[in-house]
Order: sequence, then structure tokens, then C-alpha cells
Amino acid sequence: MKQLFKSLWLILFMLPMSFFAQNVVNGVVTESATGLPIPGANIIVKGTTNGTVTDFDGNYSIDGIKEGDVLTFSFLGFATQEIPYQDQTTINVQLEEDQATLDEVVVVGYGTVRKKDATGAVSQVSTEDFNKGQVTTAEQLITGKIAGVNVTSGGGAPGEGQNINIRGIGSISLNSSPLYVIDGIPIDNGSIGGSRNPLDFINPNDIESITVLKDASSTAIYGSRAANGVILITTKKGKGQEFTFNYTGSTTLYRPTDYVDVLDADEFRELVNEVGNDEAVARLGNASTNWQEQIYTEAIGFEHNLSTSGNIGGFMPTRASVGHTNQDGILKGGNFSRTTGSINLRPSFMKGHLKMELNGRGMYTENTFANRDAIGTAVDYDPTQPIYDEDSPFANYYTWLTYNAEEERYIQNSLAPTNPVALLNERDDTAEIRRFIGNAKVDYQLHFFPALTATVNVGLDKTNSHGRNIISEDMPSSQLDWNGSYSNYINRTTNKLFDAYLTYENDFNDHSLNAVVGYSYQSFEYDNYSFDSEAEEEGNDSEFIDKSKNVLLSYFGRANYNYADRYLVTATLRADASSKLNPDDRWGYFPSFAVAWNINNEDFFNSSTVNQLKLRVGYGEIANVNGLGDYLFLTNYTGSRSNAYYQFGSNYYQTYRPEAINENLRWEVGKTLNLGVDYSLFESRISGSVNAYLKNTEDMITYVTVDPFTNFSNTIPKNIGDMENKGLELELNLIPVQTEDFTWSIGYNLAYNENEITNLPDQVETGGINGGTGNNIQLHKEGYSPYSYWVYKQVYNEAGRPVEGAYVDRNGDGQINENDKYLYKDPYADITMGLNTNLNFKNWDLAVVSRASLGNYAYNNMASSKSYEVRTTENSILTNLHTDYFNTRFQSLTEENLQSDYYIQDASFFKLDNITLGYTIEEIVNDSNLRLFGSVQNVLTITDYDGLDPEITGGIDNNFYPRPRIFTVGASLNF
Repeated sequence: MKQLFKSLWLILFMLPMSFFAQNVVNGVVTESATGLPIPGANIIVKGTTNGTVTDFDGNYSIDGIKEGDVLTFSFLGFATQEIPYQDQTTINVQLEEDQATLDEVVVVGYGTVRKKDATGAVSQVSTEDFNKGQVTTAEQLITGKIAGVNVTSGGGAPGEGQNINIRGIGSISLNSSPLYVIDGIPIDNGSIGGSRNPLDFINPNDIESITVLKDASSTAIYGSRAANGVILITTKKGKGQEFTFNYTGSTTLYRPTDYVDVLDADEFRELVNEVGNDEAVARLGNASTNWQEQIYTEAIGFEHNLSTSGNIGGFMPTRASVGHTNQDGILKGGNFSRTTGSINLRPSFMKGHLKMELNGRGMYTENTFANRDAIGTAVDYDPTQPIYDEDSPFANYYTWLTYNAEEERYIQNSLAPTNPVALLNERDDTAEIRRFIGNAKVDYQLHFFPALTATVNVGLDKTNSHGRNIISEDMPSSQLDWNGSYSNYINRTTNKLFDAYLTYENDFNDHSLNAVVGYSYQSFEYDNYSFDSEAEEEGNDSEFIDKSKNVLLSYFGRANYNYADRYLVTATLRADASSKLNPDDRWGYFPSFAVAWNINNEDFFNSSTVNQLKLRVGYGEIANVNGLGDYLFLTNYTGSRSNAYYQFGSNYYQTYRPEAINENLRWEVGKTLNLGVDYSLFESRISGSVNAYLKNTEDMITYVTVDPFTNFSNTIPKNIGDMENKGLELELNLIPVQTEDFTWSIGYNLAYNENEITNLPDQVETGGINGGTGNNIQLHKEGYSPYSYWVYKQVYNEAGRPVEGAYVDRNGDGQINENDKYLYKDPYADITMGLNTNLNFKNWDLAVVSRASLGNYAYNNMASSKSYEVRTTENSILTNLHTDYFNTRFQSLTEENLQSDYYIQDASFFKLDNITLGYTIEEIVNDSNLRLFGSVQNVLTITDYDGLDPEITGGIDNNFYPRPRIFTVGASLNF
């Protein structure tokens, strides 16, 4: 009886406990292919908020599980698994890699999103699809790869900057470059003293992917800086458990491809004998010098990169790299040398609830700038003269001299070009840049509310550059007191970032919500100093000090809603306050809204052919003050030079003059509507997207003329114009063949873009050219594309030759003047295309990249300013001519000749950019493999343009640094 009582008591005691018992499940999540653990994998009880994540060993533990519950295991890039709970205490899961899903995960502002869930116009290029060959800067990785994204180098100098336009020109006065974000840090893409390119600090070998946000609905999360699109650069991270290493090295040959067409020595002698007098003929020399061959040369470049990736202690994925690039320029004396180092650490604590990411990237660059003035003078210089003359007072460089009776010596003729070889040899223009960019990011997934993650990101981008320009006293000069010159500069910039935001992410049956709300503070400080010895000798201010700071304060929020993978909604709002604007107009509010419909997920849609068919509609408003000076709403004062002091009594005092002011400057606002379709067919063998967009820019800032005595300058920046930008984009990816041994893929993109200024009360001249004084060739005018050429309509004779001084009297008033000029064409292409193909056969790989540009026009300023007959013998010297002289026979240089539409030429082109062939030797030692490769870049250009290169930024062809043909051989070893 006593024993029975104890048993009943125990049953009664345990019965209520059984109602509160919580079942616990433990396990490990690994990759099916490798068996490696997956840190950060999500485990959630389906239809609830009960969930957890794996630690860096892939371990997890979840409690509160009941009979009949379904556990969902997921991780980006892997197929999701659902496992019913049936009293298991341990559930180990192997996730299968979902290649389609992995490829379609894209980085967006303050997070990531599956491509199929994106509602905006987003394009991403990853490591496998980057352009191959010699790639010095990040932008070159995606040239020709993305519809509507035009990447144009400023020329062929080593490390040359790239000009990027996304969907055309975004502004006529402000910066039209996109915002660059490196691992979550928006950087200032303004110029840095001594640097050729704002992105040359990052080693392209460290980049994992580049994502381009093109429409306002995708860029709005970055607010005012995103008016011209956003380029998100994600660097490579540590992965795997054991450390692996990669070494990549290459050697490159840079070869000039062509020269400006000028008369050779024999042609020039014949012309001088024909048109010159006896004195001119007597000036002819006996040499035959190709001056362009003297200033250009074949150049060599080397590159070495070493990286390692692995896991420290099983909880800290790590990647580190070092790289060195040394590249000579084809213009003699130029060099670009860069050394980079980077490290990425991603420790995780508290079973994955607390994650950190630490990025550090350092760069040291040495630039030697070859004197680009030699490009123009090599075209000008008399080809019958030798390089050296033992009678020359300037280190034996042949020089056009004039005798100064007062000093009783010879100096250079002030109207003569300077010996091109002397320009290269006797100037030393060098600079060093040290740059560090780093950030610390902390994510904490709340234990008591795992659907909510708090993130803090602190970043620093600091640059110190120091340069000097030394010109030797041996440089030919027309100055009587010439003894050489020295100038230097120091530029320091500091960019500080603080972001704090909350991310809520949860699934409720068929409903999914991702919401972000946050705060951002970013400051930009500049400290510039320069010194000029010549100014000092002349008694002027020789030192210049400029310090400035601007701040951007922001609040932002975004919500992504997904219903059953069918209906997607994104809403974004960002509020920005910029110190560049006056307090009353400082705050700007930039909303966006987008919806998408995955038609292929509808019950009525039953197709084994169509894998994805998504319709998208998005609208957003983005503002712009990029490139606007600091504090233009305040009166700034500039001190007078020392030789302009004001005398009061026996003392001299420095005076200060006020600069122009506009207290009413406000945001330049772009409103964009985007319609898009994403598609995928035949198991993604055919995929791509189509986008149509319309952008209206309002309150466009431009410099306008103001009435006398109403301001402290005759021009001020003012919100005065509107512009319309519309276009169509197509991206198509094909895999025609895919077998075990052979794969062939093709990528094609096409973009049509049209810009028009729709409101501009006053036309604005722009586009300065060589020849004459103060001449412009372009004009901003209402009803036309920005930067349209403003020219006279040339009259031609029966033989088709332009008649000098004869132009169409367009207004019929019987005289030719500026009223007869008209707007004709513009430098920006109507249509751009990119075509690339990749073939992989067993261990061989071949990549070919090409581009086309249609409807872009260029002004051939080399021909217009250097092809008139009088130039040959004027100013008591001999000057060479551009061979276009034989087409025109123009006698003299006039403003009308310079501004003739004859020189506006169709610069449409097709370029075969890159051919790369590689072969991989597998398991040369254990698991090591070696890839050998060779490439040719700038292979072929097909164009009707008469100039050196049809691809000219801004459309004015003048003293262009030619792009070389590039041959590269290299090896990449993984071990």
C-alpha cells in the first residue's frame, strides 16, 4: 500500500510537468558536396518565430519542438530542406548547393536579396564572369558586361581613370558618376591629388562581385548620392576550414597601335617648298624625324598577387592578400606602381547570434606622370629637324630660337612648340598616395527575438598624397630668367562613416517580410596644401591652403514583402541632410516604391519551359548635390596676392574679396519610372531581363549669368533646368551547349538611351577646344541633348571638298554670324551593345569580349586646329600639319573654320576588347592546380572615324593618350 501511494504521488507530480516539457533537437548542418559545416544556416519551426542559426562549426540547438512540427533548414546558395519532427533528439542535415540560387543572390544596400525577389533594376557580375587579361582597376572588370553601364577610360596611360555612366548623363554641371560602395562604405569619388583613379586603391584580384543598382527604386536606400546609380563592390571573404593559397602572376607588353596622321618629312618638305618663301624654305632641316615614334615606346608591366583563405580556430573565417603591380606607359617616362594589402576577419560568437566582420585594406601607389604636352607638340614639330642640335643652349635639344638683344643670348621663340623629347626628359612629375579603408561591422541577432538583428558599421577611409613637379633649367624656355621650377602639393582626405540599423526578417506561412530601419552619419574632410616656386619668384602668393569639411546625415528605411513567391513589394524612404545646402533646404526626402509579380509561380501558369517570368514596376525620387562646392550659400572671402596689397600710409594691407553666393541652392531631384521583365527558360539555359525607364531631373543645377552688381561674380550655380532621360535595356544570357566536357555560354546586352534638356531659360556654352582663344564647341540648350555640338553648316563644292569660309546662311539675313550656328549631334551613343562568349572544353577555357557603340559623334580637334596652310610657315618657324589639310586645303585658322560641322564625325565603333585563352593542369601536387593563360586586349577597332580613337570621353578629340594593344601571359596556382 505504501509503495502504491508513492507511485501515485510520483505520477501526480510528473503529470503537470509533462505538459510543460520542452523537446530539444540538436544537430549539425553541413555542405553535401564537401562535408564542411555551414555557419549561419537558419533553422526555424515552420509557421512560427521559433528559430536559431548554426555556429561556425555548423552546430545548432533548438527547443520547444512538438510532435508534427516541421523544421526548415535554409542558407543562401543552398536548397532549402524541410524535415518533420518525429521525436528525434538529433537531426543532422546536409544541404545541397543550389547553383541557380547561389548565382542569383545579389548585394543591395544594407543587405542581400535573392535575384528572383528583387523588384528593381539590379545587375551583378561575379568572379567567373569578370573580364580577363590585364585588369588594373575595378571598373575594367565589367566593361561591356551590363546593359546601360558605359565604362570609358580617359586614355591609355597606366592606371588611367575610367569614366562610368549609368543610363546616360545625370546632370550637366554636377558629378554624373555613380556612387561607389566598398564592403558597405560609400567612398568619395572625387579626385585625389596624385591619383589617376578614385578606385585604383583596390586590387581587382580581391573583388568577389560588382553589383550595379540602376533605377531609383533600387538606389533610393542610398539617398542623394545615388542619383547616378550605385556600384556595390564586394570583396572576397574567407571560407573553408583549412587554409588554401593562391598565387597569380603575369607579365604584360603594351604596344602603341597608331599615331595621329601628320605629314612625314618628305611630304612636309614638298609642302614648304610649294607654299613657303625663301626664308621658310631655308629653315628646313636635313633630318627625317617621326616625333611620335620618339615619344612612344613599347612598355612592360608585371603583376603579382598572393592570397590565403581559411579558418582560424574554427570560428574565424579569414582571408588575407598582398599584391603588387608595376606598369610602364607607352608615353615614355610614365609609370604606375601599386602595392596593396588586405585582410578580412569574420568571427562569430554566442552560437552565431553575434557576428563580426573586420575589413582592412591598405594601398601605396607611386605615380610618375609623363608630360602629356608632348603628345600635341609631337604632332606639331617640324619632321625635318633633328632631336638634338649641338648649338642649342638648352642641353642640345633642337629648339626654335629667337635672339634677345638686351640679354645678348638666344631664348626659345615664344610662339614655337617645345621639343617633345625635352618635354618628356626634363620634367619630373611624381606623386605618392597612401590610402587605408577599413570598417568594423557587428551583427547581433537578438536571443529573445531572433527575427530582429541589430547592426553597427563603423568605417574609415583615409588618404594622404604628396606630389611634386620639377622642371629642369635645361627645358627650352622663352623666359629670360628661366632657371627651372619646382612645385609640390599635399592632399589629405578623411572619410568617416557610422551606420546603425535594425533588420527584421520573418516568414509567416506564405508571407515573408524583411524590413530595415537605420541611421547614417558620414563626414568628408579635406586638407590641401600647395607651393609654386615661380609664383614666389614673381612676388605672388606661392602657398595655397584649403581646408574644408562637409557632412551627410541620414535616416532610412526599407520594407520588402513577399507573398507566396508570387507578389513582391518594396518600399523605401531616405531622408538626407547635406551641409552643402542652406539650413532651410538642407533636408531632402527620397521615397521609392516597387512591385513585382512572379507569374511563373501562379497556379494557372503551368509550363515546363519557363522557369521564371517576373514583371516589375518601380518609381523613385533621388536627389543630387555631388560635385557641388562646399557652403556656397555662405559668403566666402579670398585674400589678395602679396603684389596686390592696399597701401594705407606707409603700411600695406592684404585685402579680401567675396566670392559668388547663392542662398537658395537646393537639391537637384531625379524622378524615375522603371518597367522590367526578368525571364528564365529551359532550366536557365536562356535567361535575362528587359527594362524600360523614364527619368525626369528637376531643379537641375547649372552655372548661369547674372546681372552686374547683383552678386560677387558674373556667374553663379542655380537651380534652373529640367532634363528628360529615357531608354530601353536588354540582357540575354545563353548556354547553347552544356555537356560534361564542353560548355559554351554567350552574354549579350543592348541599351538605348536618349537625353533631352526640357527646360533651360538660358543656353550655356561648354566644351572648350584648342585653336583661337576661349572657343567652345558644345552647348546646353532646351530641346536638345546636353553637350550637343554648336556649329556652322559647311558648304561643299562640286567635288565634295569643303569651301573655306562658306557656310549656310540658316536665318537668311545675308550674313554669317553666330545666329547661323545650329546644334548638330552629340558625343553620347544612342545604342550600346556588349557581346561576350565563354567556351570551356575539358581543361581549356576561352573568353572573348566585344562592344559596339552606335550614334556617338566626336569633334576632331586635332584636325580642326592643325590643318591650315598658313600654320606651316607662320611665326618665323615651321610647324607640321595634320593630313586632313589635303582634304580641305584651308588656308587660315578662323573661329568659323574651327566651328564647322565638317569636323563633327560619326564615331560609332565596334571593338574586340579581349581574347583570353587558358589551360588548367589539375593536381600537379596533391590537390594543387595550375592555370596558364594568355590574353590580348584592344585587339581590333572598326570605325569610320578619322581620328586616333573613336572612344573619346566628352567627345572632343584633342591630345588623346592612345590606348595600347596589350599582350599578357601569366599563371595562377592554387595550393
